[in-house]
Formats: sequence, structure tokens, C-alpha cells
Amino acid sequence: MGAVIYETGGILVDNGWLRILGSGSPGLDRDLMSWNKAKQQGFLLVADDVLGGFYAINAGAFGPESMGKIFYFAPESLSWQATDKTYSDFLIFCFSGNLSDFYHGLRWKGWEQEVSAFTGNQGIACYPFLFTKEGKNIAKNKRGVVPIAELWTFGQDMQRQLDSQH
Repeated sequence: MGAVIYETGGILVDNGWLRILGSGSPGLDRDLMSWNKAKQQGFLLVADDVLGGFYAINAGAFGPESMGKIFYFAPESLSWQATDKTYSDFLIFCFSGNLSDFYHGLRWKGWEQEVSAFTGNQGIACYPFLFTKEGKNIAKNKRGVVPIAELWTFGQDMQRQLDSQH
């Protein structure tokens, strides 16, 4: 992680679909430390995707048995999912893993052109929401460009609201 932070401003993967945080740059002007400032304790956000999926290193929030492992906040389920990957394993997955399989059902025809026009600080808000039954066909959803910070806040707020109802 130190090399990514020290040597890069951040890394855009797969036409910018996935963004790995570094020290900040014009195209990705969020750096790892400031992006995490005032966020929930117990994990460190290290990457995100355009749909509001977030990757975090567990620092206690997800239990002691998985300390140092990457968890993924899935916008289609509003839940944190264990990846069983270390940060190094996560980087290998980003560069040589099968991202198409991982994001199966969350991409549409022409997504590459749409996403490549974004900055690393923008994401896609979908309506109907991805976590609803009606939102499962992303190709038919209404999509709009929003700041990634809005997707973070929205996802966390919706998760809290839905958890409080159960």
C-alpha cells in the first residue's frame, strides 16, 4: 500500500470502473488518508467502483478473525462482503483477476465509453436503486453522474435505514 500511495496519485482500472486510492492527482483528487478522514472507524477505504461499491481493509469493524483482509460494500445488496484477500491479493485481482465475472450483471452495453468519460471522483447513481428488485436490470435503469462521495453517503444511509427496520 505504501508504494501505491507514495508512487501514484491513484490508479484507474478497467476504463476507470475501479479506482484504487493513492496520494491524489488531477484525475483522482481524493487521497487515501483524506478520503478516510471522518469516516467510520474500524476500516480503511482503499478503492471504489463507479456504482458505489467500496473496498475496505478490515481494522476491526468486521471482526478480529479477518483483520487486514479486504471487504467489499456491494451497492446491489447494501452489505459488506468478505473477499478473503489481503491488499496485495486485491491488487493482483484488480490487474489480472476477472473483473467481468465479479461485476457480472452490473454492466451494460456501452459501459466502457460512458465510464471512461468520468473523473475518478464521479460515479453512477441508478434508479431504480440497484438493491431493489426493480433495479436489477442496470441496462434499463436511469443512470446519472454524481460525486462518489454522494454514493458513499447514500449507500451507508440506506444500509442503516434498512438494518433498523429488521
